[in-house]
Amino acid sequence: MSWPRDTAKLRRVRELMAEQELDALVVRAPDNILYLDSYWCMKGYDVLVFPADGEPVLIVLEPQLEEARRTSWTQDIRTFAGYHPDDPRPPWYRSLDIAVGVLKELGAHRVGLELSQGTQAADLMVAEPTVFSQPWFDAFANEVIDASGLLATARAIKTEQEVERMRLAAELAAEAMEHVRDQLRPGMKTSEVGAMYEAYVHSVGVGYQGRVDMARAFTLVWSGPGIRTFTATSDAHVSADEPTLLEIWVATDGYWCDLTKNACPGELTGEYDSLLDGLLTVYQRAIEHLRPGASLPELDRLVRDGIGEIGYPGQPSHPIAHGVGARAHEPPYAHQAGTGELREGMVLAVEPGCYWPGGGGLRVEDNFLITADGCEQLGRYADDFRTVHR
Repeated sequence: MSWPRDTAKLRRVRELMAEQELDALVVRAPDNILYLDSYWCMKGYDVLVFPADGEPVLIVLEPQLEEARRTSWTQDIRTFAGYHPDDPRPPWYRSLDIAVGVLKELGAHRVGLELSQGTQAADLMVAEPTVFSQPWFDAFANEVIDASGLLATARAIKTEQEVERMRLAAELAAEAMEHVRDQLRPGMKTSEVGAMYEAYVHSVGVGYQGRVDMARAFTLVWSGPGIRTFTATSDAHVSADEPTLLEIWVATDGYWCDLTKNACPGELTGEYDSLLDGLLTVYQRAIEHLRPGASLPELDRLVRDGIGEIGYPGQPSHPIAHGVGARAHEPPYAHQAGTGELREGMVLAVEPGCYWPGGGGLRVEDNFLITADGCEQLGRYADDFRTVHR
């Protein structure tokens, strides 16, 4: 899918670059290349040189030239070989050589690199992510500045185009959840449920609405007593009268949604009814907090205090709110010991959860766009899954 150049986004980045007196940014993380250029790379060897003035330069693997020409906003695209008969080095050294040469062409002195970006989104070959190494950073003889904070600041506020791209991911995610809900049966393996969800997103999402080239989903699935945060999907079975919980990431052409959705193939037990009532009350309180100027630390406190009030003090063990965009998890993060406030245009995943000793519990989660006077929930699958009937 070719999207028009997002001039509002690029203008904001260049304004931040001017504040830090940067001559250029050099990015290799797939999500930063996507953010600045709309190109979702096949392998993490590609590089974008983004100057303070003038046209960027995109450096891509030779087989990706046609794809880059179709989706990228950049006119100056330079290629490197994945294999070179005279060069035994890994491919990223060749893209690095070109990037260093481009900086010399630009006469760039002060250069921003991703020195402290701790996570990055996957490239299209998701099974083997490519990561940075010391020689990458050492190769730049320029005055090097950490641009991770600059990029995080720019990315925290979404443009209309970015929100549109995230709505596609959210709609596809809801369709996939409805498909799983309608097929869910007691006794199914949770791994089968995860495979069903991911297969739907990949098969239906590629070409989705004529607007998506590539769609991928990643899930963790637990059911009943198997519900335990930060554990892998297993061969456990779907419970009849307890929730099956899906932790979901869906990407459409590199823009993500991060959700937790539930379904029950029977009548929910009284214990779970009570837990869901309490959790939804806490969740609603958090949603009402989401408006421009609202405190991020207070968001964390009010959710954790609310969870304590319904009988689960100290929970959950995971963050309760974070940004979503060209990564499933990105700044800002809500933490009671941190700082910051919500601004119009941010998109946050809000995810309160309660977990029982020995297994079981619930989490609800969706993504919320901060609007001028409150927020808009991007997902449409019901958080109160008792209201969803097959």
